[in-house]
Amino acid sequence: MTMPQIEEAYIKTGLVKYVVRDFPLEQIHHDAFKAAEAAHCAGDRGAFWPMHARLFARQTDLTLDELPGHAQMLGLDVAAFRQCLESGKHTVRVHRDLAEGIRAGVNSTPSFFIGVPAADQKMRVVRMVRGAQSFDAFKEIIDGLLARSPS
Repeated sequence: MTMPQIEEAYIKTGLVKYVVRDFPLEQIHHDAFKAAEAAHCAGDRGAFWPMHARLFARQTDLTLDELPGHAQMLGLDVAAFRQCLESGKHTVRVHRDLAEGIRAGVNSTPSFFIGVPAADQKMRVVRMVRGAQSFDAFKEIIDGLLARSPS
């Protein structure tokens, strides 16, 4: 898996920041949007990444009826999870992320934007990477940027 290697080499060491945005592809999976909301509802209880990984690994089990079962398997309070999901608490966030992705040219997942800090506290994108890539591919890009960045 590439992400654990990136996390160990770059994120935990403070060399890079990692930000996640939702981009549910409902044309591929009808319930992708609700699944994105479910990950955030789990995140309210400290389990975003476990839920995200679980849903990604079980993409055939994403119906609204099946999502509470995933919460239960993670040891979450199912009633609170269900209430969060039904309330639409994270709907605006997922819509905002999706719109931002479309504006940025995302048309597939995963997509990665690799960049450097800009003066306005934002990121200046240097490279967009589409699709799953090897750790070595990311390492080459990140190390190249770090070598050019002022310390």
